[in-house]
Amino acid sequence: MTLLDVKNLWVKFPSRHGVFDAVRGVSFTLGRERLGIVGESGSGKSLTGRSILKLIRPPGIMTADQISLEGEDLMQKSEKEMQAVRGQRISMVMQDPKFSLNPVMTIGEQIMEAYRLHNSVGKKAAFIKAVEMLEAVSIRDAERVMRAYPHEMSGGMGQRIMIAMMLIPNPQILIADEPTSALDVSVQRQVLDIMDKLVTERGMGLIFISHDLNLVADFCDRVLIMYAGRIVEVCDADKLHEAKHPYTQGLLNSLPRLDAPCARLKVLQRDPAWSEAPSVSGRI
Repeated sequence: MTLLDVKNLWVKFPSRHGVFDAVRGVSFTLGRERLGIVGESGSGKSLTGRSILKLIRPPGIMTADQISLEGEDLMQKSEKEMQAVRGQRISMVMQDPKFSLNPVMTIGEQIMEAYRLHNSVGKKAAFIKAVEMLEAVSIRDAERVMRAYPHEMSGGMGQRIMIAMMLIPNPQILIADEPTSALDVSVQRQVLDIMDKLVTERGMGLIFISHDLNLVADFCDRVLIMYAGRIVEVCDADKLHEAKHPYTQGLLNSLPRLDAPCARLKVLQRDPAWSEAPSVSGRI
């Protein structure tokens, strides 16, 4: 079942040298799966995620033939109508999510606010739901955490709190923009396991944005590889290391490997044709 269908998405920014195309003709679909989007910094990964929620603000210009959520075209919705979509139907965990928390509000106040925004419930019911959600992301002594402030939390705790906040409205799609990039390996694995469990149990769609190819190959079902604002290749995650496009191969070859040590990592040789070639459709 297709949850999300994006067709011909463009994001442009005016500059002194003319209009810069940051995302160029991107098309893909998302089902009840874990879809990875990988590429270098500046390849358009985060802008693609933000565009789905229509979070590109002026002077940025976003256009698309269609961004369809279960048959509803989000491009036709007003800003007020999109407020009912954001959080409730599609949630997004931003990069370094701990810093998205309000430093002058308790953890509990912020999670309860996210729940009550989309549900007509009292404070008591919201408190119980917030505690349940914190426990679902493996936070111990959830009631104590509810009374704490963001600065009292570690990086891993902050990541899990933000995931709990984004998932408490029970969205159909979660967009996770490098949610584990600042974490050590053990905490990273724990956060991924939590996300995997929640997505599987709820039958959600997950868009996992990352620059870590090995992580995406291990965690996701499908992968879109982006370069210069375009999708240059689409492949099954477990076959990412068999990718055919020279850009993807270059990224893989530039990764250090313990099983194949070398004196110097290969430098990616770029071909101008990669950024000019027609965008690949990331469809099922």
